[in-house]
Amino acid sequence: MTVNGATHEVSPDCTLDQLVTRLTSAPSGVAAAVNDTVVPRPQWTRTPLATGDRVEILTAVQGG
Repeated sequence: MTVNGATHEVSPDCTLDQLVTRLTSAPSGVAAAVNDTVVPRPQWTRTPLATGDRVEILTAVQGG
């Protein structure tokens, strides 16, 4: 699978929630999309990931 354009290995039962938790420590301000579809945060625990998926994880940053 690719995450933000880089190849990543994940376990066969990995969910989007587990992947985001593993890759970012931000408690809020995180958005995620799987295969070009934004996944609402309440659905992350119910979103399984598969080989070949394209995941984008975006973190909001404050500042000017």
